[in-house]
Amino acid sequence: MTLRLASGREPDWAALKEEIREAAPSLGIDKIGFASAEPFTELKERLIRHREKGYESGFEEPDIDKRVDPRRLFDDPRSIVAIAVAYPSKMDNPPVSEPGAYRGIISRSSWGRDYHRVLRERLQRLKAFILERVPDAKTEAMVDTGALADRAVAERAGIGWSGKNCSIITPEWGSWVYLGEMITNIPFPPDKPVTDQCGDCTLCIDACPTGALVGPGELNAKRCISFVTQTKGFVEDELKRKIGNRLYGCDTCQIVCPKNKGKNWTHHAELRPEPENVKPLLKPLLHMSNKQFRERFGHMAASWRGKTPIQRNAIIALGHFKDRSAVPELSELLLGDPRPAIRGTAAWALGRIGGAAAASAIEEALRQEQDAGVLEELRKAAETIRREENPPEG
Repeated sequence: MTLRLASGREPDWAALKEEIREAAPSLGIDKIGFASAEPFTELKERLIRHREKGYESGFEEPDIDKRVDPRRLFDDPRSIVAIAVAYPSKMDNPPVSEPGAYRGIISRSSWGRDYHRVLRERLQRLKAFILERVPDAKTEAMVDTGALADRAVAERAGIGWSGKNCSIITPEWGSWVYLGEMITNIPFPPDKPVTDQCGDCTLCIDACPTGALVGPGELNAKRCISFVTQTKGFVEDELKRKIGNRLYGCDTCQIVCPKNKGKNWTHHAELRPEPENVKPLLKPLLHMSNKQFRERFGHMAASWRGKTPIQRNAIIALGHFKDRSAVPELSELLLGDPRPAIRGTAAWALGRIGGAAAASAIEEALRQEQDAGVLEELRKAAETIRREENPPEG
């Protein structure tokens, strides 16, 4: 297809690229870059090794070729437009935990309105801007859940460099950015990649709570707290202890990054945090209905897996705080909730909290529980309480 401009003039794709770049802020886009649509050959090799090591989360597109080759997704791709939208890293007057009223925390990537929706709207504006000028242009937009690897596209397009924490770090906005991209049949001239500025810094690797950053730019997703908080089943004891009071996601590797120091972006109103939603009280989450969950959290990215992971993580947090005031609620879940992962996690939390009431609930549950995974958690919890009550001498 021969593309023509709506104006009838001879196409000047470099000039259109600069026009788009200048218009980006008015479209709600903080940074825009242009990349070739050639296959990401080196990335394919890394992804194959990543899979062989068992480091995938399972949330990725399973077809590696689709993740690295735009031709598998789009007929005659000529270039890719990458965008970044900055989001806040700080909260004004955040609520604080108090004894008997402890709170969890939701990661910054889920503050405000679901970024998938926000970026799709931004990409729709960009598409409309392009079609006004090139009516025959074809585009395919993706945000996070698309097949292409967002970070690889952003890196090639000069949005930022790929940090050792596996985040794209932009010179202007740090890594507090959401990424999206648009494949198109317009042959935009490509931008140059940004030079890696991590140097010999390893703060993110050193700070990772679970050692999930196994090397510079290499993540074992199955140990990443951000991934673990989004799963629905049982969580192994070591990871439960590392989760702390995180309800969704983990920001540690970005918080410690020197390139993020002092950076906090509040210019997109819909991305600003609602303090009571991003640092919610834990106990009210335990018995929240599906309807109540959707009404309160449905507009946030953290809601995508439903209420069960959030509730399980709230139980872990109560165990982390050793909140004795939560024993009645946890006992009720242990003895009556239909979900094994919730019952098993409640057993773990009660074991951590200890005391006569917790021990009594565990004993009762041991008499009636049928699920093998929950029974294992109950036995470990009972043993934990016994050790606390009868510490070894000497």
